Formats: sequence, C-alpha cells, structure tokens
Amino acid sequence: MKKRILGALLAGVVALGAFASTVSAADLNLIVAHNQTSLENPYAYGIIKFKEVVEDLSDGAIEVTLHHGTLGENESELIEKLEMGAASMVVASPGFMTSIGVPEVDMFSLLYLFDSFDHWEAAVDGEFGDAMKTLINEKTGNRFRVMGYWSSSVRDIYAKKAITCPADLDGMSIRTQDSAVQKQFFEACGAVPTTVAWGELYQALQQGVVDGAENDYTNFMLKDHHKTDNGKYVSETHHDYTTRLFLMSGNFYDSLTDEQKGWIDEAVEAATAEEREVVYRMFDESKQQVIDDGAIVTEFEDIDIDAFKELAVPIQDEFAEKNNMTEYLEMVRAAAE
Repeated sequence: MKKRILGALLAGVVALGAFASTVSAADLNLIVAHNQTSLENPYAYGIIKFKEVVEDLSDGAIEVTLHHGTLGENESELIEKLEMGAASMVVASPGFMTSIGVPEVDMFSLLYLFDSFDHWEAAVDGEFGDAMKTLINEKTGNRFRVMGYWSSSVRDIYAKKAITCPADLDGMSIRTQDSAVQKQFFEACGAVPTTVAWGELYQALQQGVVDGAENDYTNFMLKDHHKTDNGKYVSETHHDYTTRLFLMSGNFYDSLTDEQKGWIDEAVEAATAEEREVVYRMFDESKQQVIDDGAIVTEFEDIDIDAFKELAVPIQDEFAEKNNMTEYLEMVRAAAE
C-alpha cells in the first residue's frame, strides 16, 4: 500500500512538473500591431500568418497577441509603443525615421523609384534592401531592426477629374504623404500638397476640402474614398510602389535566444510572403470593386508616365547626392535590369 501511495505521489509530482513546464514555456509573449482596422487589409493577413507560424514552430513557447488598429490608427502611436516596450513588432511606413535622425530612409518615399512590383522585390530583397537594413539599424542605435519589407501596393491619384499628365494637377490641392520629397514632386507638378489625417480624408474629399488624394486601390476602396465627388476619378499614375517596414527593437531581438530568433525569423519570412501575395491579389480585386462602385478609371497605358518621370528623376538624383545615397540609388536602378 505504501509503495502504491508513494508511486502515485511521484507520478503526481512528475505530472505537475510537466504541467509547470508547459505553462512556463510560453514565457515569451509578443504583441504585434499595425494601424489598419480592417481584417481585409494585407497587414492583417501578414501578422495573422506570423502568429500561426511562430506559435506552431515554437510549439507554444512563443505566444502572440495581435492588434489590428486597436493600439492606434496612427503609425506614430505604434512607434511610440514599440520604443516603450508596449508592442514587440509593428508595421510602419519608413517616413517617421526622418524626424529621428535618419533622413536617408526617405529614399523609400522617392516617386517613380521602382517601375514594377518585380523591380521593387528585386531591390528590397537584394543588395539595396540589405544595405538599408544595416543603415537603419546603425543610425537608430539598434532601436529599430527591419525584420521584413512589406508593401502597401502601388499608389495612384484619385480626384475630382482625370489626371493624365503633370499639367492636369496644376492648382489642385492633393492630400499627400508627409514626406519632403513627395511634396517636392507634387509641387513640381503644380499641385498644392495638403496634409489631412487618414481618418478625416473621406470627409475632406466629400466636402471639397481637398481636390484629390493618392493611395492604393485597396486602402482607398476600404474607406470608400472613390464614392466621393472628389475621389471618383482614379488615374493609374503608379507613382509609388510602396515600402512598409515590419519592425522590432534591435535590442529586444538581441536579447532573445538563438532558438527564439530562428523561430521568429522563419515566421517573418512566411508572413512577408503572405502579406505580399495578398497585396498583389487585392490590387486586381480592389480595382474591380472600385469600378463596380462607379468610379472612372484612367488606365496606366493612357497616362503620360514619361512626363511624370521627367520631374521625378532629378528629385531622386538630388536627394541621393544630398544624403550620400548615390550608391544606393544605383543599386535600385541596377535591380531593374
């Protein structure tokens, strides 16, 4: 009897130990966020894939909590939370780094820098992308580590009238991104670059506060911007094959074990592939939805792209020379060959 009792006690201790190991194994909890509220956004697909893969690879040793716009719809809020440790990984456009001592990152904002999605992928997945990862990590003192290059598709102009050449923008107020080089480009076209918060843009278009804006089909379709009088003419200028950064604190990453890094790196690779695939698929789906909703589309082939590039290329060259980025610019241009 005593032996049976002792055996049962020992079995209980072993079971409790196994349970404790299971519970304590998930001691790495990652909070991953982006600023879009729609689960149909490519960012959402990307971080959902990250969660699935990293939790599977780690057999539950890493747990992931996802936030789809619930940590803030402004990217500045997400960056602040990443720096405070209230978020582990975030998706953000590169532009915020220009205000924290990394003006070189505005290279991603240069218009007509990339000619196609294939060109963009060749550049960011190659020598140029590697060089930018190193530059960002070093210039931010390891505060930011680029885990993956994501996309927000290609941006076009949507406005109160069709735009086929730069002269068509003369005098028009266009909501643009908060980027010096992009504002410089639109000013060169004769437009008036205007700042409007993303969440307020529908109303601004509806009420005529701005004459138009620029973004990708999926993002402006999900917000119904094309259903306003000042957004129903979509012109496929394809001026910006966008780059978004999947970021983590470099210091936090360095604190992880090699095993944890391996799981995370593999999950990032899977998430990046998923996010891009959704971006490319949704371009066609979102364009069709915009057309079905009554928007009037001027196709890429019917736009004087060369005239736009004539204004964009000198801005690229000027930026590269000013920021000692000529070698980087040559990497991007070589990737198109």
